[in-house]
Amino acid sequence: MGIINTTPDSFYSPSRAESQEAIDRGMKMIDEGADILDIGGESTRPGSAYTSVDEELRRVIPVLEGLRPRTRIPLSLDTRKYEVALAGLDAGAQIINDVSALEDDPRILPLLAERGAKVVLMHKQGTPQTMQQNPHYKDPVIEVGDYLIQRAQHVLNGGVLRENIILDPGIGFGKTFEHNMTLIKELHSIVTRVEQYCAGVLLGYSRKGFLGTLLAEPEGQPRGVDDRLFGGLGVGLWAVAKGARYLRVHDVKATKDALKVWWSISSQ
Repeated sequence: MGIINTTPDSFYSPSRAESQEAIDRGMKMIDEGADILDIGGESTRPGSAYTSVDEELRRVIPVLEGLRPRTRIPLSLDTRKYEVALAGLDAGAQIINDVSALEDDPRILPLLAERGAKVVLMHKQGTPQTMQQNPHYKDPVIEVGDYLIQRAQHVLNGGVLRENIILDPGIGFGKTFEHNMTLIKELHSIVTRVEQYCAGVLLGYSRKGFLGTLLAEPEGQPRGVDDRLFGGLGVGLWAVAKGARYLRVHDVKATKDALKVWWSISSQ
């Protein structure tokens, strides 16, 4: 899943693009091997501000309308607002990727059931504005798994088919470095618990802050966001080995190359 941010404040500046530039970037990602494009018009990085419906629509709808006639791969819309989800599905999106797992705007659920659309349900603790202010868990693996199962059951009861549900443990969303590392290390445990409720688990790790900490320079300075690609490739390979079926990434070509080599070796 290739990331296209039509926002001015997403944490990784090379991922930011609007209008025709975003469309061109999407087509390049398809050429590089993207299986899904995820278009977002609201940054949900830690500390980010809420984006209005009108502004989010202005950012994402032209991109969806520009991409849809040019590709057959699924287009995902990263939103937590009903009005944006409705307009996005009308413009050609087939997946709604909701960081609130449909909690922020419950009206999206019957819309998904009616349209037969897919949905990504993500775990987070708190809101984007506050989620990194002292997040706390007794057992992050159990608690995140419990939450994903609960939200999946809710969506199933609302009429969405199991094969249209994707679950995301939400790396970096209300988690410390230790929480993120534990969730990634124990990803297989989460996958085996939730797989009966969904089509697969998605991991969004690309260039996130835990990688900066993990790759810190000798003097303790976190590795900058522009220099986290190779560390992220290691996470992606680990995630697939532990059962993840979807990787949400900024760097499609590098990720596809790493996976191609890994699969080729492991299938011998």
